[in-house]
Amino acid sequence: MKAMILAAGLGTRMRPLTDHCPKPLLPVAGKPLIQHLIEKLVAAGFSSIVINHAYLGHMIEEALGDGAQFGCELLYSAEAEPLETAGGIIKALPLLTDNGESTEPFLLVNGDVWVDWDFSDVARTFDGLGYLFLVANPEFNPQGDFVLQQDGYIADRRESETGHTFSGISWLSPRLFADLQPGKRALAPLLREAMQMKKIAGELLNKHWIDVGTPQRLQQVESLISA
Repeated sequence: MKAMILAAGLGTRMRPLTDHCPKPLLPVAGKPLIQHLIEKLVAAGFSSIVINHAYLGHMIEEALGDGAQFGCELLYSAEAEPLETAGGIIKALPLLTDNGESTEPFLLVNGDVWVDWDFSDVARTFDGLGYLFLVANPEFNPQGDFVLQQDGYIADRRESETGHTFSGISWLSPRLFADLQPGKRALAPLLREAMQMKKIAGELLNKHWIDVGTPQRLQQVESLISA
């Protein structure tokens, strides 16, 4: 199984902590934030992990190396400037699909999320283009992002609705990005288009989840891990 960790963000909400350190390398309980995620993925059976990076990306490669110390293969997709989520995935697709030889879905995880989940039961079988894990809405996103329907498919949230928040964890098929040209591109519009065709399914993840986007939330994760 292959996974991709998104780590190309500028970490602007984390400043001044990220002035001289990329957010994935910020220390949490004695190790970089991204290392906690890598270790969870390896324990769940992911042997090949792709990491995209842009801001201070050389520091990420120098700190993590080729993955041998974690028992996996780490591959890097360097971006001269952040390409946004879908753009970063499109650039990294050759690493995720063995240069187009594989059509198997891959696990996508935001590098700045922490979840109380060991990932051992993360694998899902689906016929569509994506499978999203949703979580209860945090204070900063009270209306949520998407709506989980009774049939298991996910729909875009209407303005008057309250949905659930996308956790930043998903299984995606390479077919979602078929024939798309490289460049800066967001993922959400691609997901919404596929939702209209009933090609995106998912489930509600009842786990403790934190979007580690601010120094306060970083400290929250530190407290939880150290407790």
